[in-house]
Amino acid sequence: MPDLLAVVKTAAQLTDRVLVGYSGGKDSVVTLDLCARHFRNVRAFFMYQVPGLSFQEKALRWAEHRYALEIIRIPHFEVSAFLRRGTYHEPDATVRPVSVAETYAYLRELTGFYWIAAGERIADSTVRRAMIVKDGSINQHRGRIYPLADWRKHHVAAYIKQRRLRVSEEAAVLGHSFRDLSPRTLLSVKQHYPADYDRILSMYPEAEAGAQWEILYGSGQSQEQPEQIPAV
Repeated sequence: MPDLLAVVKTAAQLTDRVLVGYSGGKDSVVTLDLCARHFRNVRAFFMYQVPGLSFQEKALRWAEHRYALEIIRIPHFEVSAFLRRGTYHEPDATVRPVSVAETYAYLRELTGFYWIAAGERIADSTVRRAMIVKDGSINQHRGRIYPLADWRKHHVAAYIKQRRLRVSEEAAVLGHSFRDLSPRTLLSVKQHYPADYDRILSMYPEAEAGAQWEILYGSGQSQEQPEQIPAV
């Protein structure tokens, strides 16, 4: 049986400072907790598709209180593509595409931290498996750490229960933390968080088309049954 703490313990011998990507989802919640326990200096960042969604802010405030830190909030790098190509929005060719590398470079310059930890797992998908196997769970050249690389879903769920961690409450509605503008996601938010749905419309004014598409041609219901994980 692999030592599930081997990656974070080894990384903590290389540096005492780490920047953690946090979404409020189960993998990111465990990653932040592991890093807070093993690194002397921890910063965290959150990338949003829409700023200020109440369920996300609730999760962020919980984490900030628990770990006595301020989570940096920045636009997700996908937002530039959404606005540029016109995702539920009039296309705006003046918006410059922003890459993942540029986003991480900005965060590194802002914080002075080089190493970035994230919650990707080998078991997530064939793409994640190929990425982690190729680069390694600790990649000094790219400054990346994947503390959960060898974890399975049941490991994550057990750790959350043992450490009494909390996952962003929309996971109970969507089956995962809010991460896209798919028709099913839009309809679920509209049904369960109408004020937040209005906030989405203020940034993506044609998003109602996605929700209506889901009603007409999709399941017309919220996401698949989620795992039973404590919510904020």
